[in-house]
Amino acid sequence: MSSEPVPYVPKNILITGAAGFIPSHVTNRLTKLYPDYRIVALDKLDYCSSLKNLEPSYSSPNFKFVKADITSADLINHLLVEEKIDTIMHFAAQTHVDNSFGNSFDFTINNIYGTHVLLEACKLSKSIKRFIHVSTDEVYGETDLETDIGNPEASQLLPTNPYSATKAGAEMLVMAYHRSYGLPTITTRGNNVYGPNQFPEKLIPKFIILAMKGERLPIHGDGSNVRSYLYSDDVAEAFDVILHKGVIGHVYNIGTKKERRVLDVAEDICKLFNQNTQEVIQLVQDRPFNDQRYFLDDQKLKKLGWQERTTWEAGLKMTLDWYTKNPDWWGDITGALHPHPRISNIMPSHDEGCLLQLIKGSKKGSGSGIKFLIYGRTGWIGGLLGKICEERGIAYEYGVGRLQDRSALMHDVLRVKPTHVFNAAGVTGRPNVDWCESHKVETIRTNVAGTLTLADICKEADILVMNFATGCIYEYDERHPLGSGIGFKEEDKPNFTGSFYSKTKVMVEELLKEYGNVCTLRVRMPISSDLSNPRNFITKITRYNKVVNIPNSMTVLDELLPISIEMAKRNCRGIWNFTNPGVVSHNEILEMYRDYIDPKFKWQNFDLQEQAKVIVAPRSNNELDTTKLKKEFPELLSIKDSIIKYVFVPNKKK
Repeated sequence: MSSEPVPYVPKNILITGAAGFIPSHVTNRLTKLYPDYRIVALDKLDYCSSLKNLEPSYSSPNFKFVKADITSADLINHLLVEEKIDTIMHFAAQTHVDNSFGNSFDFTINNIYGTHVLLEACKLSKSIKRFIHVSTDEVYGETDLETDIGNPEASQLLPTNPYSATKAGAEMLVMAYHRSYGLPTITTRGNNVYGPNQFPEKLIPKFIILAMKGERLPIHGDGSNVRSYLYSDDVAEAFDVILHKGVIGHVYNIGTKKERRVLDVAEDICKLFNQNTQEVIQLVQDRPFNDQRYFLDDQKLKKLGWQERTTWEAGLKMTLDWYTKNPDWWGDITGALHPHPRISNIMPSHDEGCLLQLIKGSKKGSGSGIKFLIYGRTGWIGGLLGKICEERGIAYEYGVGRLQDRSALMHDVLRVKPTHVFNAAGVTGRPNVDWCESHKVETIRTNVAGTLTLADICKEADILVMNFATGCIYEYDERHPLGSGIGFKEEDKPNFTGSFYSKTKVMVEELLKEYGNVCTLRVRMPISSDLSNPRNFITKITRYNKVVNIPNSMTVLDELLPISIEMAKRNCRGIWNFTNPGVVSHNEILEMYRDYIDPKFKWQNFDLQEQAKVIVAPRSNNELDTTKLKKEFPELLSIKDSIIKYVFVPNKKK
């Protein structure tokens, strides 16, 4: 006798549509039973999916959620490589037949085009060892009422509605990619599924909820249509079996021979509520076309070792109990309970609290190592932080959400699972702070609302935020006179609001004091060894026709950015003057530039009154007291020594 084939063992599984009904049961099962498998759950969170469905997987270290749309080719291509995906279970689809009669193009885009994007990405990645495509029994079309033989997998596909037509079309693409490119595909065709978590546009949860409300149960046509129903746990087990034992290139029906008329289903639910069927059941207008019967031959799957375990009576009772205990799971479902629901009548309800819970759960399972989430990828400081992390072998990723988009930030945190967040994003002006004077709303949106949003999300998730702020919120005054060496301390009240940029920074810094998870780093006139960077303060003043000559505190990024990373590791919080000790004037910098870089360099000075004629907003000039930072990092160099060591010596002309 020949031995049975060795079961397939995946490493990194991508499950599309994972927050939907059936795939969430599959995701939770695989995450729990196979801790060595890494499960990447992808969903765009449409109206009929919910992160709540994935709660059992939240805290599992082998689980990761990604909010994304399968029609986004660039994202899918990146994801397969980034997550080293070797197995795909493709559930994502629009599935409700009623909706397909009114929004058929959405079904074409999601079900056919979305599948095509996935297939093409798999072809390009060349890393996929198993692609399980989830289809439906409806692709077979109507089954004869008189036959006792279910449709075998080799039956002709004869879809009768837009939904099933798009699923059949997707199947043709899957078949083509298997034959043309050798993609290792398996296709499943399942009958109706019921159980906990199902969105109530579907028959059984709709009837249960309407019965709970004491409302009538609408039945399309005369209710004689026959369907087969499997309990969700049994279906999840079927996909488990197919994943490990299914044969590449084959199709597997997932079904049961136990059939019921729609009218029988309604009557069984009425009995559970002790309701009079004659009074409760209401016959309504039928669909444009309503297949009389779907009937599958399930022998092929049973030969792999699967069998139905849950009786109809037990499954229906467990489903009713779940909806009784979770009546508000889906929020406002009024539109879904309509006899003929349409997507336009149904609004998605994704509780922010659920996202936060998912973030907290993923944080618990993220391991003990540090990982940074950095905002400001295209900015100067954000870019430098990424390079430092690479040089030091620190795990990091850049955020993709805009600071003012709360949902996008949550999904960044959920995707990356950071231990720390660095915020180097913000509006500083293009090319300088004068821009902010004529773009005040944009400046507020990012510098104030965005920063507070990020801090708030991270507070809920107990994540430390390293926030790069500005020290340009002070100007020399009677208690801190120019040249006195008396700098402004962290606790001193800001006294400079000459520019709108500074106003927004003062505003947000004051509000951030209420967030104990934030470390605010006041940067001033940043300098780096890259003298080609136009944002480098040294580069700026060497290109000006004239410069003022005022001593100021400044930040040498080459020295201080690595310190910011160390501060994150040390769990530093509160406000810090983030400049090198002491001050340096414009002329002193330009003299060093002349001595080290360009012996022929010359410049001219002008006073503040003359400067005011060529700028829109006044500029801040001050000295910051760095006693607090120097105490934490005694090795910190003075501003002049730091500029020489990190900027001019490396760039010195030989």
